[in-house]
Amino acid sequence: MEPTLHSGLDTGTPRVRRSVSGSTGPHLLPDLLLIERARAGESQAIEALIRRYSGRLYRVACSVLLDAQRAEAVVLEAFLAAFSDLSRYEPTGKFAAWLTRLAYQQARAQRAAADALRERAELERAIGALPEVFRTVYVLRIVEGISGIETAASLGLHETTVRTRLFRAHRRLAPDLAQRLRAAPAVLELAQERAERIASDARAQLPHGSMLTISASTP
Repeated sequence: MEPTLHSGLDTGTPRVRRSVSGSTGPHLLPDLLLIERARAGESQAIEALIRRYSGRLYRVACSVLLDAQRAEAVVLEAFLAAFSDLSRYEPTGKFAAWLTRLAYQQARAQRAAADALRERAELERAIGALPEVFRTVYVLRIVEGISGIETAASLGLHETTVRTRLFRAHRRLAPDLAQRLRAAPAVLELAQERAERIASDARAQLPHGSMLTISASTP
């Protein structure tokens, strides 16, 4: 009997094509199909895309931050931003490039925030190194930005004394410090939670009538 050259399985039939597609692991599927499934909420598709591109995103984040832990946090934030709203992705663009840009932007933003914190700490240390008589005048005139007359009234000094102390403070500091302070407005900033705590403690400790007077006189 002649051997049969035609097997019982016809891979061209729709039934078999569906079977082959269904047996393909998510990691082998193209991006667009995985994105379609991810939009439908399929966790395996989301995980496949994350595993596919986490290495690239991590390398990009590391190139900006030069810190493994912070780079890992950036990659996580980028994936959370991407998969929490996939409608932002336009299929006309390459998904990998879109993801990479998210991670790059996150890394740049984190680096900028870290640089701002570092700059603020340096400026506050420089101001803190001044003698108190110069420091308070400098803070009111340069950081707070009030006039010499108001500074004098605030500290009970003559305006000439304010000018002298400010001049001597400038002599002790780096020439570009005032310019750097103008670019870093959060120096010696009162944090919101501290402001809330002060207001809460004041309400609790002042007599009710006093609070009514304060509320009525507040502009």
